[in-house]
Amino acid sequence: MAILEGKGLTKYFGGLAAVSDVDFKVDAGEVVGLIGPNGAGKTTLFNLISATLPPTEGDIKFKGQNIVGYRPYQVCRIGVARTFQTVKTFANMPVLNNVLLGSFYGTCRKISSTDAMGEATELIDFVGLSALISTPAKDLTLANQKRLEIARALATGPEVLLLDEIMEGLNPSEVAQAMELITMIRQKGITIVMIEHVMRAIMNLCGRILVLHHGEKIVEGTPQEIATSKTVMKVYLGDKAHAGS
Repeated sequence: MAILEGKGLTKYFGGLAAVSDVDFKVDAGEVVGLIGPNGAGKTTLFNLISATLPPTEGDIKFKGQNIVGYRPYQVCRIGVARTFQTVKTFANMPVLNNVLLGSFYGTCRKISSTDAMGEATELIDFVGLSALISTPAKDLTLANQKRLEIARALATGPEVLLLDEIMEGLNPSEVAQAMELITMIRQKGITIVMIEHVMRAIMNLCGRILVLHHGEKIVEGTPQEIATSKTVMKVYLGDKAHAGS
């Protein structure tokens, strides 16, 4: 059963269609990849799902309920959390307080300070930041800032987690650690949709991949199908895809 789906999603900026008539469906428990060249509309699609931007046309449903017209905090509180392509933390606040914000403000449930503190501490340990719990976010490495943002998103208690290029700028060792963390999140029963340019991660973590190009969904399939798709090769490589043919 689809936990998240979009039909006919379109977003215009002036006369430019950043997203054009995109349909998608994500089943509960899936890890779905979203790929495409820079400017393909991937982050814009995340912005539509999370209500950062309103669609020009189309519907978005979460567990069968149309959420177009919701505010971002409402989308978060019903169970859809996200990270950002450019890390957004509260720079001067320590790791613990950043995560506590998710516990207190990202959910409709009432929670005591004691319980929130306990949950935040557990999540900080889960993402591997226990030793840095009192460190201001601005003093963390990029990899750890991304882990912090994931912890804060998880503190809202999401059923669906949107991950926007959490591996960008990471070295191979950090990428491997991020892949392990995503696997652990999935094992918690959280559905994941991830934008990523690190193909090793996409191919190993995702059961299904959607490819956007110029705002349109051009291909959808398994990692194996995407890896052998001539359409995808042409999008990424252009005329080079036909070299020697």
